[in-house]
Amino acid sequence: MSAPSTGKGHSQPSKRPAQLSVKANMLWNSLGSMTYLACQWLITIVVVRLSSGYEDAGLLSLAMSVVGIFGTFANYKMGTYQISDISRENTLGEYMGFRCLTLAGSFVACMAYAWLTCASYALITVALFYCFKAVGLIIDILHGEDQINRRMDYIGKSFMLQGVSTLAAFTVVYVLTQDLNIAIVAMLVAALGVLVLFDIPHCYRFTRVIVSLSAEKALFFLRTSLPAVIASVAASAIFTIPKQYLAVVSGDAALGIYASVAAPALVIQMGAQYLYGPLLDIFPRLFFEGDSKGFIKLLGKTVLGIIGVTVVCALILELIGGWALELLFGGSIVPYVYLLQPIILSTAATAFLWFFGDLLITLRHFWANFAGNITAFLAVVPLTFLCVNAWDMNGVSFAGAGACLLGVLMLLFFLVRSIRRGPGALERRDPSSSLEETVEKDAA
Repeated sequence: MSAPSTGKGHSQPSKRPAQLSVKANMLWNSLGSMTYLACQWLITIVVVRLSSGYEDAGLLSLAMSVVGIFGTFANYKMGTYQISDISRENTLGEYMGFRCLTLAGSFVACMAYAWLTCASYALITVALFYCFKAVGLIIDILHGEDQINRRMDYIGKSFMLQGVSTLAAFTVVYVLTQDLNIAIVAMLVAALGVLVLFDIPHCYRFTRVIVSLSAEKALFFLRTSLPAVIASVAASAIFTIPKQYLAVVSGDAALGIYASVAAPALVIQMGAQYLYGPLLDIFPRLFFEGDSKGFIKLLGKTVLGIIGVTVVCALILELIGGWALELLFGGSIVPYVYLLQPIILSTAATAFLWFFGDLLITLRHFWANFAGNITAFLAVVPLTFLCVNAWDMNGVSFAGAGACLLGVLMLLFFLVRSIRRGPGALERRDPSSSLEETVEKDAA
């Protein structure tokens, strides 16, 4: 697949850092990412423990959910695309320039959506949390360069710094002010510090950190990844829709309770992503080089790894989940421990939806990824009304899990077809080809 030429080529230092092994990269990425995830989770605990009720927790959860939809659009699936750019078609500056463009556009869309769907008092919280996430999305582009050069220790250390500094900043400011918005501003400042003081200097060891984007390359990115972006927005909305419906029918406190109980189970979803993320540049190499046995072997190990993470977490939470929730959130959360197991089911289903979708993108099956995620999105709308009305907070989990599993089945259909036919069937086809054309070629 070719891209418009815009003077590609990377300015690199004379001596590049030595690459790390796959295991070392996975270890660093996992340690750093899990540290960041734990710190973000602790922020939700801080809100509950240091406030007089669940209102701030519900407001923070709402901001996270809304920003999650448009943060996905801002990402424009450039992370997966960048690290699977094995032929180095585009420069870091072009990826960075396009990220800045999508961040600006998605902010406008995010605030318009928030104005239409959220209470007026939530708008400033949504805007501030978007700015905080925007810094992380800029850092992700630098992490893409780190991964391409197989130095994910830089990524792990960056995540550790981001997690610890943002947690500390949020906690101190929230204790002093009891103001959620000011605490989010403190997180934003801490994240900017990590970007400027750590990530930019380390990425500069591989190439110049600049912003450089032509109109031609911007249009190429827009056209190429559009199906994957729409699919990502749909995937992000799979749980946002039932959460927002829960807030409407049961109130912000119910949403805050659900988000608090759900936080520990997110380790399954994110742990799976940290497991397969370092492999997304290896899968396409194996596939396009015709090493089908190696590809299938790696695929099997990854699937078993995700299942293993799910089983271990389910057992641990079954044994100590109630005690842990009471310790973290206090006795008022104990009556809601029953929410845990359905949440585990839903997070595992989401993990597989993410994995198979990202894997199809690395194989340049953009429209197949689109079909799977849109299937899940269309399914969650009726499931939301059915499940939330029937099971209240548990309905969020049941609706999301059912929708994700339907999407996974669709993704598996395309993945199995691709494996059976091999890389020659793809012919590096133009990813802007229509869904109808792709389905006809793959299902023939």
